[in-house]
Amino acid sequence: MEQRLPAEPLVALAPGPSPLPPGRLIFEHVAAALLADGLIAPADRERIRLSTQNARNASEVHPLVLLANLKLAASHARGGELGLEQLTEWLARRSGQRYLRIDPTRVDVAAVTAVVSHPYARRHRILPLAVDAERILVATSEPMALDWQEDLQHLARRRIEIAMVNPLDLHRYTMEFFGVTRSVRGASDGRGEPGSDLPSFEQLVELGRAGDVNADDHHIVHIVDWLLQYAYEQRASDIHLEPRRDVGRMRFRIDGVLHKVFEVPPPVMTAMVSRIKVLGRMDLGERRRPQDGRIKTRSPGGREVEMRLSTMPTAFGEKCVMRIFDPDAAFKSIDQLGFSAEEAAGWNALVGRPHGIVLVTGPTGSGKTTTLYSTLKRLATPDVNVCSVEDPIEMIAPEFNQMQVQTNIDLDFASGVRTLLRQDPDIIMIGEIRDLETAQMAVQASLTGHLVLSTLHTNDAPSAITRLLDLGVPHYLVASTLNGVLAQRLVRTLCHHCKRPCELSDADWAVLRDADEALPDAITSYAPVGCLECRRTGYLGRVGLYELLPISARLRSLIRADMDLAGFSRAARGDGLRTLRRTGLEKVAEGLTTIQEVLSVLPPTEQ
Repeated sequence: MEQRLPAEPLVALAPGPSPLPPGRLIFEHVAAALLADGLIAPADRERIRLSTQNARNASEVHPLVLLANLKLAASHARGGELGLEQLTEWLARRSGQRYLRIDPTRVDVAAVTAVVSHPYARRHRILPLAVDAERILVATSEPMALDWQEDLQHLARRRIEIAMVNPLDLHRYTMEFFGVTRSVRGASDGRGEPGSDLPSFEQLVELGRAGDVNADDHHIVHIVDWLLQYAYEQRASDIHLEPRRDVGRMRFRIDGVLHKVFEVPPPVMTAMVSRIKVLGRMDLGERRRPQDGRIKTRSPGGREVEMRLSTMPTAFGEKCVMRIFDPDAAFKSIDQLGFSAEEAAGWNALVGRPHGIVLVTGPTGSGKTTTLYSTLKRLATPDVNVCSVEDPIEMIAPEFNQMQVQTNIDLDFASGVRTLLRQDPDIIMIGEIRDLETAQMAVQASLTGHLVLSTLHTNDAPSAITRLLDLGVPHYLVASTLNGVLAQRLVRTLCHHCKRPCELSDADWAVLRDADEALPDAITSYAPVGCLECRRTGYLGRVGLYELLPISARLRSLIRADMDLAGFSRAARGDGLRTLRRTGLEKVAEGLTTIQEVLSVLPPTEQ
């Protein structure tokens, strides 16, 4: 992983005179410094005195943790309680050190754990965070006990830079980083050199080498358990396990962008994939064909989380991708999805009709499934029968009757819809309309009085109509059954912790002028900056862009076998269609994202 050593302090803190003596921090001294700095009110002296007596029996607990547990009221202008992070920042200022919050996705775990041993790190309460040819960034929770610095600088022959971090984060990541490194090392010992487990077409036979790592090895179990929990905590939507010739690579997709987080030897990667296949009830012996599976587990907070698994044979072994479905993310209200009030009213009107077809379009990863699941969850009242046929079932929902496509037994979308029509449904959700037979069954279901929701892969909403016509659906059936189309994209939202106002460039103004619809003349634009909260990307989270096209009587009359898509799009805009570009630029005007981010997800050309 690329090393990233911050050249400047991440938070500007002016060092002041420190009353703290050298050596390990003592509760009484830290509390006295807080009082001397006026960070807490004099009325808390008695509470601190009583806590000091109790703290003498808790010498292993960091003084800042003890003070944070007291929930003391801060006496400064912002008020509130003195939390652990605020106390850490104060201590960094008092000791003249840099204040830092650990971003674990930016740490090369293998490199930093090779700098010092685990016992040494625990004894001195330090943790290396980044290493390069000239310097080492070391986190500490004991800024007055730096007797280790000279020894480490001499041994590593690099300049040592020190940063003050939250003591609980330091303890946690010290245990996790050294723990997973120890498991990787334990799983690798005696298993041969990297490259000895290549697939058959590039087999390298070396006599006397040990066999594969067992998927049930306790080291492998620990690595996989850590990986799943780690991914959930970092808000990852996908986990990628990618085998390579010399090393196996793990990456997380966070807010639509992939981040490399860890590397392991190839035999360990093979064993990890095997372990995941066991958990997903997949065929462990089959490595030549792609496989699908699913895992249901619990988040650190105790909530059930589903993961969809997919394996694929590659040149250097099986690649595995796990898509994480957090119920809180998969089932959201219309407002949480990013709909405006006008869009929400239009969408609710479409899906509130008793029959007809409603389509959601967009590329893979644009949030179509989340929109459909959130809508179905709201529609699935006790007096309604909601059925779906999916490939695969993304998220198990107790409110629906969900059926999985099984191509090996000829259960495809079309035959699945045919079966659902005999199940007395009110609402049918088809995972995707891929062919004419499925489209015909969707039309048949809508003509017989059912509401049908499904997805298509098109660039924008009007293109969904030409797509149905290209599949072979007669134009008069499209005109009579289609209620509306929703095209959508996901764009990253600016981090509210660090975004700053900026002037629009000439290119940005050109984009605004080229928009078909009028926008406000004065727009307050914001630029991404980057901070620890957003992993220095400038973006935190995502929001939906929507292009809602209800099929009015005028538009139905324009649906013909030889329909002119450009003319239809102009007519739709005349009826009030707000294009993806328009909704995206409105998000820019609201300060939620940037023009560059919007343009990166728009179709290559606007109709």
